[in-house]
Amino acid sequence: MTARKSLDHYRRIVIKIGSALLVDRKTGLKKAWLDGMCADIAALKAKGVDVLVVSSGAIALGRSVLDLPSGALKLEESQAAAAVGQISLARAWSESLSHDDIVAGQILLTLGDTEERRRYLNARATINQLLKIGAVPIINENDTVATSEIRYGDNDRLAARVATMTGADLLILLSDIDGLYTAPPHLDPDAKFLETIAEITPEIEAMAGGAASELSRGGMRTKIDAGKIATGAGCAMIIASGKTERPLNAIESGARSSWFAPSGTPVTARKTWIAGQLQPAGELHVDDGAVTALGAGKSLLPAGVRSIVGHFGRGDTVAVIGPSGREIARGLAGYDAEEARQITGRKSTEIEAILGYPGRAAMVHRDDLVMTASVKTKAERQKKDEAHA
Repeated sequence: MTARKSLDHYRRIVIKIGSALLVDRKTGLKKAWLDGMCADIAALKAKGVDVLVVSSGAIALGRSVLDLPSGALKLEESQAAAAVGQISLARAWSESLSHDDIVAGQILLTLGDTEERRRYLNARATINQLLKIGAVPIINENDTVATSEIRYGDNDRLAARVATMTGADLLILLSDIDGLYTAPPHLDPDAKFLETIAEITPEIEAMAGGAASELSRGGMRTKIDAGKIATGAGCAMIIASGKTERPLNAIESGARSSWFAPSGTPVTARKTWIAGQLQPAGELHVDDGAVTALGAGKSLLPAGVRSIVGHFGRGDTVAVIGPSGREIARGLAGYDAEEARQITGRKSTEIEAILGYPGRAAMVHRDDLVMTASVKTKAERQKKDEAHA
């Protein structure tokens, strides 16, 4: 496993900042905290590190400015709060970074900007140009137009997508919790802190809890999801508390934080994009034979598919679900859903007779597929079950 390094040994770092760190419900923007954060960023940049910030807080700041009541907001109220808050948030970042002669550039993304390949490449080009000229991109979801159906829903996963998009080698998630525990520490006094996570296994995923703050939509669940996206692309991740006024300096000084090791075999840029898709268009449920074949690097053939879920077109991203009900891979569909259902469970040599044209031998070709979880054969699973019996 790659060893944990000092922050200034990383080439490019994405820092995600939760709403509760930046905004106080009663007093608004926490300017002293923001100034400390920007001082940390300036220190990293002085050592040659590229820094990107994914900053929550637009809605929280906007509702403070507008004096909206506490509790859940209606969609139109959230969008209005974001419209007001984003102006204040961008200005605050720009002013604080300017103390060290650093220029801030605002980037507002929607789900389609990372899920649609052409828009993904355009967004990446803009961000890379900002980094090239020495600016710090301040990135947020465009909450003024996003709806529940077309949104990331949290900035943890957005930050992971930005990290993979820009080839970052470290993602830091700052919030009101200092790392990953075996159980929610506020509920379980026996919860153990995990300092180093070599791999995000199903057991690690099971440790994730729910949202911890009214101001934030994310919780440990979304942080683990972000970790799967980032580490699979070869990017390390740190979950740390941002409650101190110099959070990055605190991490460097040994403050408690959880470090997730990057994958030893990161996928290519194209496969990183496939793996990081937040909303697969459909699901292909496969048998044990297909699981074994995919684990060996082979394509997914129709014979190994048991059922199709959803409506998708050829080229859409689909999730591959194993017999246990757990996602094991994602890939680009070789057929639309209707045709896929017709050839499910059939041999590739039968495709022409069923569809009326030769078609592709694979339901998902191996060049268009990436494993999103480690897989075990049926025999290996049985052996593990017997050992625990």
